[in-house]
Order: sequence, then C-alpha cells, then structure tokens
Amino acid sequence: MITTLAKAGFALTLSVGAICASVLPASAQDMELRIGPNGVRPVIRDNQDNRDRDMRRAGCSPSDARDAALDEGFRRPQVTRVTNRSVTVEGMTRDGMDRIVFANRPGCPEM
Repeated sequence: MITTLAKAGFALTLSVGAICASVLPASAQDMELRIGPNGVRPVIRDNQDNRDRDMRRAGCSPSDARDAALDEGFRRPQVTRVTNRSVTVEGMTRDGMDRIVFANRPGCPEM
C-alpha cells in the first residue's frame, strides 16, 4: 500500500514539474494563441521597447525637436508642423517669437 502511494506521489510530482517547466519558457515569449471563428492562430506581440527604439531611429520626434529647441534658447517651444522632411518649432526668444526648423532625421539636425 505504501509503495503504491509513493509511486502515485512521485508520478504527481513529475507531472507537476513537467507542467511548470513547459509553462515558464512559453510565458517569456512574445507570442500568444488567439481562438476565434477561424480557429486557433498565433499572434506575435510587439514589445513596447522595440517600437520606441524604431520610432527613435525613424526620425526626429516632436518631443526631441522641443528638447533641441530648448537647447537652442527657445522658451515654451511648441511643434507647429511635422512633415516627412522637417519638424518646425515656434517659441519665444529674447527678440520675441521665432521659428526653428529641424530635419526629420535621427538627432534632429538644424536646417
């Protein structure tokens, strides 16, 4: 009787260990399975850090342009126009309202 209980306990321990070992690596991946009318389909989730990194590489973001305008001496800079080629920022300087234009490339170089 004791050997039967020992074998059942050992089998239970092995099965729980196998389930835990298979769940942990799956939870670390950026993939999920969605069940819908078309059946089960895998969906790869985007990581927010990867999207942020791609956006920084894509060009000059409005917040980067505002920061660059602050570095140039603008007070209360506001982004007024964003195109594929440029980002325009307006703000106050010592001489009054002024405008600065940055290239829409990484690093926001001034044009």
